[in-house]
Amino acid sequence: MSTSAYRKWQCTVCGEIYDEALGQPDEGIAAGTRFEDLPEWWICTGCGGGKDGFVLYTD
Repeated sequence: MSTSAYRKWQCTVCGEIYDEALGQPDEGIAAGTRFEDLPEWWICTGCGGGKDGFVLYTD
């Protein structure tokens, strides 16, 4: 597991945020799971889009 800061990723379709620090425990994704380590089957919980629809979020 990487020791660099956790990042956030935003869906370009619906705006949903995936926060690596939080993961998605209700979806079986543990806290601390890096975006690049999400399984291929993972989809946006907001709109059902794929990983390719996400960009690095900067606030």
